[in-house]
Amino acid sequence: METRSKITHIIYDLDGLLLDTEPLHAKVNQMLASRYDKLIEPSLMCKLRGRKSHDSAKLIIEMLEIPLSVEAYLTEKDAIIYQYYAHVPPLEGAVELTQHLATHRIPQAIATSSSSRPYAAKTQSHQQWFSMFQCIIRGDDPQLKNGKPAPDIFLLAAQRLGAKPENCLVFEDALAGVAAAKAAGMAVVAVPAADMDQQLYLEADQILNSLSEFQPEDWQLPRFNSSVNASKL
Repeated sequence: METRSKITHIIYDLDGLLLDTEPLHAKVNQMLASRYDKLIEPSLMCKLRGRKSHDSAKLIIEMLEIPLSVEAYLTEKDAIIYQYYAHVPPLEGAVELTQHLATHRIPQAIATSSSSRPYAAKTQSHQQWFSMFQCIIRGDDPQLKNGKPAPDIFLLAAQRLGAKPENCLVFEDALAGVAAAKAAGMAVVAVPAADMDQQLYLEADQILNSLSEFQPEDWQLPRFNSSVNASKL
């Protein structure tokens, strides 16, 4: 695979990419919608992925005509979802890839739409793993003006990493995230959920079924070797 510029820095989304949180969000959103006899169709579910919680709630309320304010919806959702966050597992290949690149001193960042409180809840069981990232941008960062699909969060991550956008490779599972990365002038590897139509991700530079399929040497990054051991994380 040919890339326009040498990749020197890596940026990851969090939900549905590093941590398997999307099924949980889908379940809780549908629980709330069911209280009003509404069904969240796959097409709407697709639009929700990768967005800030406020933006997702607003979209659900508007599309399904649910008689709640955004704040009331999020209060009801938080009352359910926070009890499950500590048990969210990593997705396949996530720990191995990030540990491999850390071993080779490739700077890595997380750019998540999650604000500080849910981020802390989701990552509380994975403190050692997440301590390896050089930079973590959350959705409530005071310097972040617009959420995905705007490019702001990825440009902010690149700035804090001291990297040029063209030297950054982004990993994303959401269409909004792919659009944001491309708008930022970055290369992007899409890892859609199994229930997503991969034809929707043709804007991405590469599409994978899981992070375990990623071959670093395709992007002029250090190839995997048998000495990498992420089992302790």
